[in-house]
This record gives sequence, C-alpha cells and structure tokens, in this order.
Amino acid sequence: MADTQTIRNIALAGHRGAGKTQLVDAILFTAKATDRLGRVDEGYATTDFDQEEINRHLSINAALAFCEWDKHHINLVDTPGYADFMGETYFALRVVDAVVVVINATEGVEVETERIWKLANEYDLPRLVFINRMDGERASFEAAVEQVRSQLKANAVPLVIPLGAEAQLRGVVDILLGRAYAWSGEREWQEVESPAELQEEMESYREQLMEAAAEADDVLLEKYLEEDTLSLEEMIRGLRLRVLAGKVVPVLAGAGLRTIGVPQLLDYVVKFLPSPADRGVVEGTAPGSEEEVTREPSPEAPFCALAFKAIDDRYVGQVTYFRVYAGTLRSDSQVYNANQGRRERVGQISRMQGKTQLPVSAIQAGDIAAVPKLSATSTGDTLCEEVAPIILPVPERLEPTLFLAVHPRARGDEEKISSGLARLQEEDRALLSYRDEDTGELIIAGQGQLHLDVVVSRLREKFGVEVDTSLPKVAYRETIRRKAEAEGRYIKQTGGAGQYGVVHLRLEPLARGSGFEFQDEIVGGVVPSQYVPSVEKGVREAMKRGPLAGYPVVDVKVTLYDGKYHSVDSSDLAFQMAGGIGFRNAVQNAQPVLLEPIMNLEVTVPEEYMGDIIGDLNGRRGRILGMTPQDGEQKIEAQVPLAEMSTYATDLRSLTQGRGRYHMEFSHYEEVPPHISERIIAQRREELERQK
Repeated sequence: MADTQTIRNIALAGHRGAGKTQLVDAILFTAKATDRLGRVDEGYATTDFDQEEINRHLSINAALAFCEWDKHHINLVDTPGYADFMGETYFALRVVDAVVVVINATEGVEVETERIWKLANEYDLPRLVFINRMDGERASFEAAVEQVRSQLKANAVPLVIPLGAEAQLRGVVDILLGRAYAWSGEREWQEVESPAELQEEMESYREQLMEAAAEADDVLLEKYLEEDTLSLEEMIRGLRLRVLAGKVVPVLAGAGLRTIGVPQLLDYVVKFLPSPADRGVVEGTAPGSEEEVTREPSPEAPFCALAFKAIDDRYVGQVTYFRVYAGTLRSDSQVYNANQGRRERVGQISRMQGKTQLPVSAIQAGDIAAVPKLSATSTGDTLCEEVAPIILPVPERLEPTLFLAVHPRARGDEEKISSGLARLQEEDRALLSYRDEDTGELIIAGQGQLHLDVVVSRLREKFGVEVDTSLPKVAYRETIRRKAEAEGRYIKQTGGAGQYGVVHLRLEPLARGSGFEFQDEIVGGVVPSQYVPSVEKGVREAMKRGPLAGYPVVDVKVTLYDGKYHSVDSSDLAFQMAGGIGFRNAVQNAQPVLLEPIMNLEVTVPEEYMGDIIGDLNGRRGRILGMTPQDGEQKIEAQVPLAEMSTYATDLRSLTQGRGRYHMEFSHYEEVPPHISERIIAQRREELERQK
C-alpha cells in the first residue's frame, strides 16, 4: 500500500484538444507504468478505452491511471474537455487534491479552461499549468503564460523554458536546477548545455521564482532581503508552501506526444502538489442529520470513502471507482453504505490502469481504487464503517441544457429503454431521464447535442435498442375568455331501464394559474345531491381535451345551477355523461384561447456579448426584466415562451463562444399570439387526425 504522505491525486483538465489524454499516456510511458506510448489518434490511448471515445477521438468519461515516480504514487484522473461532458470533470475534481491544467500552446487559454479554473477555485485546489503541444504550428510559450496571468488572474511563474518551438522543439531548460534537457527519443533524453541566448531569460525567471518562494514565510523573506538569494532547497520549500496556499501557479511546458517536458512535470507534481495529508481533515455529516462529522486522512482512522464513478464492464458488470479519505479497506471485506443504510460486500479491490484492473490486497487513506459488483452503491454514495457512519458532500448534478424526446423504433422496447437509461444515469451524473406527465413523452436531458447523441448510441450498442429523438412537445393549455352557459343532456331509452341526466352549467374564466373550481348551486333537488359528484367527474374528464387543439382546459370555474332527473332512469353514469356534454357545449361559446408556458430565464454572459444576447431574446418573443452586474459579467433576467427555447443551449454557446450559461424554470401560462396560435392548432389537429 502507498503511504498517504507519498500519494498525489491529480486531475488533468483543460479545453478539448489540449492533449490531456495524450499527456497521460506520456506520463505513464515516461514513468515506465506502460511499455509503449499510447496514441489517441490511433485509437489505443490508455484512458480513452470506451468505443465511443475511440470512434470520436475525444474523451467522454473521467478515467483512472497511475504510476510511480521518485518513490511517490501518482493517481491520474483524465477528464473530458468538451463542454457536453463537463459533468464528468466536475465530479472528478471533487476527489482529487490538485489539478494539472493543460493548455494548448497554439490556442492559449480557451473557454473550458476558464470554467475549470473557476471550479478549481471553488474546490480550493492547488494547480500546475502544463503548456502542451509546444511542437505545434504557431506555438508560443510566452503568449500562453501571459494569458494565464491576464485571463485566469493567476500568479503564474515558469519553471521551464522550451528549447525551441514548433518543429524545432527539442527539449526544455529547468530554471530551478539551471539544467537543459534535450530529447532524442520517446524515453531518451540527455543533459545538454543551456543556450547562451537563454541565460538572461533564465536569470529573470529564476529571480521571479526566488521572490515568489521568499514570500512563503518570514524566515525565507528575511534571508532573501539580507542575502538576496535562497538555496535550491529553500526555494522548493517556499514555492511548495505558496502553491499549496493557492498563491502561486507553476508553469511547465512540452509536447506530450513526444514526451518532451514530461519528466519535469512529474518532478514538480511530486515536489509542489499536496498529498492527501496536506489537505487536512475530511468533513461530512452524520446520516439523517446536519451534524458535522470529521475524519483524519490517516490509515488508522475509521474508514470512509466516496464512490465517484461507475462504469459498465462487459465481463464483470458494474465497476465502482472510489476515493478513500480515511482508514484502510481490504479486499473481501464488508462496508456500510451510509446513504442507503445498507451493508455492502467488497470483493477484489483493484487499481485502474485505464480499463485494466490490477488487483491489490488493500487500499488506505488518500488512495483511489475500484471494486466490482457493489449491489446497492450509486455514484455519490459514501462507504464507511457502520459503527462510525458519515456522509461526504458531493457536487450537485449539473442542470440540463438540452432536452430530447425518445421514441422506440420497435414496439415493446419501452422497458428496455427505461432500464438502459437507468443504468446510463449510474455512469453519467449529467444525464437525466424522466416521463413528462403532461405530454407522456420519455425525455432525456443532458449538456448538449453531442452528449445526448452518445447516450442514444450507447442505448443501441450496450442495450440493443434503436430509438429516434425529437424536440419535446410543449405542454400547451386551453382556457376561456368570457362567461358562457349551456345544457348537457344525456337521455337514452332502450326498451328497459334507460339513462337520464340533464344539467345546466355556467362557465367563467378564473385568474391565470387558479386551476379549476366547481360550484354546486342546485336548489330544490332538481339534481339529487348524490349525482353532483358525477357531474363534476364528467366535467373534469371533458377538460382533459379542449375544443381548440385537444389540450387540457385550465383556469375555469364551472357552476351547476339547474338540471333534471328521472326517478328510475337517472344514474351516476348518466349525469357524468351529461356533465361532460354540458362542459363541451359551453366552452365553445366561452371564446376559448390557447395558452403557452412562459419560463423565467437567467442568462449570465461576459459584457461584450450583451447586445447579441438581448437581440436574440427579443427574437424569441422574450421580455427583458432586468440586467445586473455579477463578478465581471452581466446577468440578464427575462421571460421567454418555452416553445422558443428548444435550441437555446446550442445557440447560446455559439453566440458567446461557450462563455454564456443560463438557468430556466417555469413561471406561468400566457395566451399565445393569434398568428402563432393558428399554426399550433392546425398542426395539432393534423397530429390528432393521424393518431385516429
């Protein structure tokens, strides 16, 4: 087992195309954890093993790998950088102790890099920056460092200087050590003389590093002020303290595909990033209460771990990834699921090298591992000792931005689709599926079109069901504008006992959102009291299909004020039928109108996109309610018809280059403008006719 002090749990995170997955393979190869350098472009990267990832050449899932370096155990979490799969990244950053932010040297700081940086700030995670793809066309180390400082507001201090750039990249200069390393092969490099033209730049950067280290504590600062220098050991100690405090962000550089700069990255992950012990006590709550409970990150403390990811392995079934925060867990033991209140049998514990499971006998505080076939454990559950229960906090599910209705291609596949989606939600916390009570459609909701395309593909590949998707139907309503009265008559004579029920109903519009009100004004027993509930039942049934387009009728008061009955032929059924007929007759004369759902919308965007966003919302029939500055951005509050929002997530991403975000919730119903109402009613009537 790895000692807690020598463990490093790091996530590699950044914008798509920065080369994170290739860098993971370069780390594993350099540290001799693998015997060949995996390649994303050729489909055999260690942490992109899902078939969808191989086909699409992008990371979809957070994946685990590990290596040993300088007597330290390093757990690597490779995270997706595509916006549609950021839910994986959000949860992955919850279980690591630091982040290596990977930046493409040819593109600089991009939008998902900014999101990840903000998230790392929220989680108070120390970080390093690795400027990757320095061998790419237009690669610029200086420009990338400047963007880290200006766009991310980071105190960035370079630890290396690239030897060359673009096609001439051949190695790096380690500023702290004052040594240059040139690469001659994948695992082959040699120390070379530092170029004379870089001496001035090296001295300038080294002075920056020394100043940054000196500010770590009074002892270092006093020595630096007195002697104008610090030893290498003092610089490393000072820089580590400031990195752990989030005051300094070291910057390295290289090219993952050629393993250039990777040994230096590993060196400084070990030197500067925290161990689980450095992160301090773990805080949680007692099950069933808000009482705070803490655990020391020690192998001797009561065991607790967080299940943060599940994957479906075709050979062993579900495999659960977990991070141990305290105590020790052994294979073939028992734990307690504090969220579910159930005991779990733990089988063989394994470390994950991509999809490969490498068995271990035990795992202790600070480490990350996996176990198959946990029967009751879901992503986000806490595993612990039953005598010392604790529930660890987890990130909330990301709010969906795109909704699609799912339709089976084959009859009888509904149950397979539902069970498949339930399994996929276990793996993917950004996925949501539910049955819309208003429209009856099965809805899948996620972070974007690509996200839901992958869900549909997995339903086909893993569960053998073919589905089609469409934009969800809008839950329109119908109501009335004026008062109207009508008779409902249901009389049948068949030779024996007949059916007889006559009612007189008055309809009146109610305030929007009031729903339905039924009033009994019968005098003199013209409709016996036992039949009044039947009249109301008939009215409620008739309200399910309005006269305009068959949508439910709402915000109506119905008064039963007169009627007739027959002492022999009247019945509950007769008055139920009469109530429905009376309602349908009256609503035709009450000036029925179509209503649509209106949503409260909050859009947060950088200032420069305000004009485009407001113009777009106006084009969606939106009403701007207000604008508020918020953390250097603008929050726009508006009300917009739901019918105009089906593609908003994609359109907002396009308008703001991915920097906009929004929150939407139901507000109320409003009348649909006449020219739009006519089109909706015509389309709905055609649909109902086809269904017949």
